[in-house]
Amino acid sequence: MLAKPRPLDRIVDVEAGIAAEAAGLDALYGHLKPLEIIERSARELFHGEIAAVSSFGADSAVLLHMIAKIDRTLPVIFLDTGKHFEETLGYRDALVADFGLTDIRVITPEEAALERIDPTGNLNETDTDACCDVRKVEPLARGVEPFRAWFTGRKRFQATTRASLPVFEAVGSRIRINPLAHWTTSDQANYMRAHALRENPLVAYGYLSIGCFPCTQPVQPGEDARSGRWVGHAKTECGIHLSGLEKSLTDASL
Repeated sequence: MLAKPRPLDRIVDVEAGIAAEAAGLDALYGHLKPLEIIERSARELFHGEIAAVSSFGADSAVLLHMIAKIDRTLPVIFLDTGKHFEETLGYRDALVADFGLTDIRVITPEEAALERIDPTGNLNETDTDACCDVRKVEPLARGVEPFRAWFTGRKRFQATTRASLPVFEAVGSRIRINPLAHWTTSDQANYMRAHALRENPLVAYGYLSIGCFPCTQPVQPGEDARSGRWVGHAKTECGIHLSGLEKSLTDASL
């Protein structure tokens, strides 16, 4: 008599299947233009089961503008870490009004977790990874839980860690879609200009990648867009785009 699959075995099987699905989608559709990728994903591949995740940072307007062209009711998840620049919060509200987006879902850290892990609010000064885990990774896991897939605005040019970024990629049992992965800085600038899109006001001060205010600085000339994040640390990603999110999703049994 065959043994029943263990829960971990089932998780591994599901994730292997999703990884194969993502690779297949990338081969079929990864070459399409961003707007075509968004339309096909939202209306056919994951209809009713897809969201977007936006930081409303330095270059978020492009993806959100494209999404609004396809479906203004598509859910947009925003992580309010409690450490955002006031300019970012204002920019969020302005873009929502500009594009007529109707389903903004603001996800916040769990209060009990903050009281336990970061009671003084200064955890970023001693453990940036733990701070990102409680303020970003775990909240995002809750935010994407209802969906099969989600859009991001990540691009290969933003950092060396994103140089081989695919358009479709697996994250545990879900698929993350990066419609702008192949875009260049010129593509980004040309689209912003052609559609007269407003940019985050912090960009004018040299902030080319904008996260939480304690861990974000202006970028120096010649450096990549994300060099102003976590200056002085080896850290280059908050964790929501790495295996930390996948682990959080699995740990939460999502």
